[in-house]
Amino acid sequence: MSMKKCALISVLAALCFCSCGVQENDASTESSTAPNAQAAASISGYDVDLTELNSQMVYAQVYDMVANPDNYMGQKVRVRGNFSYFKDEQSGNEYFAVLISDATACCAQGIEFVLDGDYKYPDDYPSLDTMITVSGEFNYYKEGVNTYCQLLNAKIEDDKLSW
Repeated sequence: MSMKKCALISVLAALCFCSCGVQENDASTESSTAPNAQAAASISGYDVDLTELNSQMVYAQVYDMVANPDNYMGQKVRVRGNFSYFKDEQSGNEYFAVLISDATACCAQGIEFVLDGDYKYPDDYPSLDTMITVSGEFNYYKEGVNTYCQLLNAKIEDDKLSW
């Protein structure tokens, strides 16, 4: 296995196992609806616009979204980060995500997205690690004891991507 494939698998495994999941018993923590995301959202027209926040606030906001998904259910969300892809070889399911790094770029949170329409990977998606802006409707789902967040009916806003 090449070094590049091994590194990609490691990053995607970390995303699946810890970045976007939260233990079900952790989701009960109380939260006010997010640090200044609503202020930025009122300007942009989104309920939560992560593209308007600095890197520390984005990371805090995404953490809150993962930890308290009921507070965001159905809201229109916009996010910017690196494109990531993972295929579960056992189930055949494909997962597409935007990875958001914290201020020091040591940790990342991911938000999965499902494009609105009939798209096929890799033809209809950007190259891995391409910086993208995605908007969609916030949703979450549970697999086992983990809760995963995603953007449904998503659209990739960037029009100058390397496909």
